[in-house]
Amino acid sequence: MSSTTGSTTWRNWAGNVTARPVREISPASTEELAEAVRKAAEDGLKVKAVGTGHSFTAAAATDGVLIRPELLTGIREIDRAAMTVTVEAGTPLKRLNAALAREGLSLTNMGDIMDQTVAGAASTGTHGTGRDSASIAAQIKALELVTADSSVLTCSEKENPDVFAAARIGLGALGVVTAITFAVEPVFLLTAREEPMAFDKVTAEFDELFAENEHFEFYWFPHTGNCNTKRNNRSAGPAAPPGRISGWIEDELLSNGVFQLMVSLGRAVPATIPAIAKISSRALSARTYTDIPYKVFTSPRRVRFVEMEYALEREAAVGALREVKAMIDRSPLRVSFPVEVRTAPADDIALSTASGRESAYIAVHLYRGTPYQSYFTAVERIMTAHGGRPHWGKVHTRDAEYFAEVYPRFGEFTALRDRLDPQRLFGNDYLRRVLGD
Repeated sequence: MSSTTGSTTWRNWAGNVTARPVREISPASTEELAEAVRKAAEDGLKVKAVGTGHSFTAAAATDGVLIRPELLTGIREIDRAAMTVTVEAGTPLKRLNAALAREGLSLTNMGDIMDQTVAGAASTGTHGTGRDSASIAAQIKALELVTADSSVLTCSEKENPDVFAAARIGLGALGVVTAITFAVEPVFLLTAREEPMAFDKVTAEFDELFAENEHFEFYWFPHTGNCNTKRNNRSAGPAAPPGRISGWIEDELLSNGVFQLMVSLGRAVPATIPAIAKISSRALSARTYTDIPYKVFTSPRRVRFVEMEYALEREAAVGALREVKAMIDRSPLRVSFPVEVRTAPADDIALSTASGRESAYIAVHLYRGTPYQSYFTAVERIMTAHGGRPHWGKVHTRDAEYFAEVYPRFGEFTALRDRLDPQRLFGNDYLRRVLGD
């Protein structure tokens, strides 16, 4: 176990959150992590585990002991009879996906970024889009947790089921996750069909597009009537990945390189944003390709941004999106990033944004360093009027009082926290706001 003491500064990916822990620890085993938790409690210090810092909230920030997961990586076991993989908590999704592919296996669904650690992604409710298949956390079959008394708890539907019901999306409030067991399936092929579509057409046909596709999502470009749509469906093959040059043009040059230049210009000269948006929304052409899941679901994201995302009941999403469009059209706001819409089926996790209801997600972004408060506040007003639930790892201003209203099982989670961490060893300012004291 490596340990550093002193006032090093930790920063998240977007650069909007910083923390100065008293010490940073990189345990190499569950036992070392449990010992670090025991010692922190003895010293009267709070403990937070951090992943790759992909959250836009201060969920992992602490002035106590910061647990870094770099040494807690790798696959512990692949069980082909049960079709599960058990993986150390600090393993990046990118490494897990590549390792599973080599074994002829795959997760059923995933988000569009794979830089996060498995524990960080699960604990904050990271998700992709899917008619029938849900978030990363909903694919968890078991997990291992170091609790406040430094004991190691294994949770599944059979073992400590009450903890399992909540800890899959635990916000780091119930303990430190040290390993996760995911359901896997034999690797399969997905055909992605990307094509531009008018805003009015996508919103009018949203229910059909959702029903006809296993994974449907779209991006609307503010200040335009233009959207890009993406449908991913299972395919018998053969594999036909994007050509090396055309793939580079779409994924690297247009989605990262040129886009970086455009949003930088927009930040410097906001008046240019509507014109840039019209160019951006027409830059990506229609294309179809077929590949293994993680190569279709995920994309490189090199342009750094700040994001807010709300989950609404699926039936409310189109109306809410039209309200967002009307608000932007009549306001002086200049929005350089597209607005993303995805879906998820209902699940049974206490604090999942899709807990107990079929959901659609509306995500808004702005380029890092751009003042985002006025835009996000205006969007948040619309989302909360619809009983929206914000993504736990993205910017929002909600508190425990609000969450008690929009999550029927909120009290179940906080009662479990009272039992597992009565002294709030794993507490911080963010958890105080969203869970109460």
